[in-house]
Amino acid sequence: MQFDEFNLNKALQSALRDQGYEETTRVQTQAIAPALEGRDIIGCAPTGTGKTVAYLLPTLQRLLNEPSQRKNPRVLILVPTRELAVQVAGEAEKLARGTAVRVAAVYGGAGIKAQISLLRRGIDIVVATPGRLLDHMRRRNLSFRDLEVLVLDEADRMLDMGFLPDVELIMRRMPRDRQTMLFSATIPAPVAALARDFQRDPVQIEIDMARPPESIQQAIYPVPKHLKTKLIIAMLDQLGVSSMLLFTRTKQEADIVARHLRESSIAVSCIHGDFSQRERTAALEGFRSGKYRVLVATNVAARGLDVEGISHVVNYDVPDEPEDYVHRIGRTARADAEGDAITLVTPDDEPAVHGIEYLLGHKIERRVLPGFDYDVPAPSWARPSVAALLRQIKGKQSAADRWRSMG
Repeated sequence: MQFDEFNLNKALQSALRDQGYEETTRVQTQAIAPALEGRDIIGCAPTGTGKTVAYLLPTLQRLLNEPSQRKNPRVLILVPTRELAVQVAGEAEKLARGTAVRVAAVYGGAGIKAQISLLRRGIDIVVATPGRLLDHMRRRNLSFRDLEVLVLDEADRMLDMGFLPDVELIMRRMPRDRQTMLFSATIPAPVAALARDFQRDPVQIEIDMARPPESIQQAIYPVPKHLKTKLIIAMLDQLGVSSMLLFTRTKQEADIVARHLRESSIAVSCIHGDFSQRERTAALEGFRSGKYRVLVATNVAARGLDVEGISHVVNYDVPDEPEDYVHRIGRTARADAEGDAITLVTPDDEPAVHGIEYLLGHKIERRVLPGFDYDVPAPSWARPSVAALLRQIKGKQSAADRWRSMG
């Protein structure tokens, strides 16, 4: 479907053309028309399928059709992370270019005084993380008496991060007469309950839930734990990697991997929860611009990170939850492009891999890197004790039993 079939405001049509938007994605095709009618929406779709534009276009059309000089926000978009807040606000500003629509991103880790000044001058669209928004609300820095549209983006991620009580508190303080749109990669029971409590007869949209795009080439590389970083360096030499997003399980491991890559003269940056907002923004911008070939990250970047042209996503550590695997690898092959998703797997990871394959409904291809020496022994300090081996065996058996019970 073409965007011009929606009879959008001329300024929006011009912005879409400037950004190269022509045909809608599946979620946009199904969501934009009912959203333009003011219907509540509950949309279940993987990351990278165009959900942001699906709710921004109808929202901006509403604001432009009924312009107002009110200083209070008319639209609130709740997101789980500051990176996503910056991204969504930036997308809204691009689409609203040439109009009088005012957009503000409100999130923790940034100076609150500048946000207060911006809010008091008057804002149409507020994109916010729950914690910082509640802080502003308690300080009476903004009022939502004129709110018309409320959007929850990445609702399941907010649940995972423990934000759901804050979200419920915020929603109860919003005007009842509003349009509410909820978008999520999955719809767990608490998110479904949230929709029942706060939406009115929503249009339900479901796009390939928990399935990565077919354009992603997935592969597993079995490797001893102590050779993971060496294998990554070899992959960067052999696999034609233009840009790599590499996920680790912990912040400490992210720092270690980034340091080892840097010592091998690889342009690398790193983001996780211990970095300031300025440092995280600089890392992301450097990765986007090509200054850094590799970005090492924890799950903080697994959702909402929109960087064009990521050629390879690597799970340095197998994700703890199968759904996280889908969200991580969805950072490549966006907008119907092609990409590679690589997962490094040790023998201890096999039960978790079985869980991922159970969710996907198929096996992931196992590969080896030609010419790589997999037989290099681990240094003595890296060898586990007998007690540690026994704990691993016990944990591995219990995990395997759990997945056998599912299948």
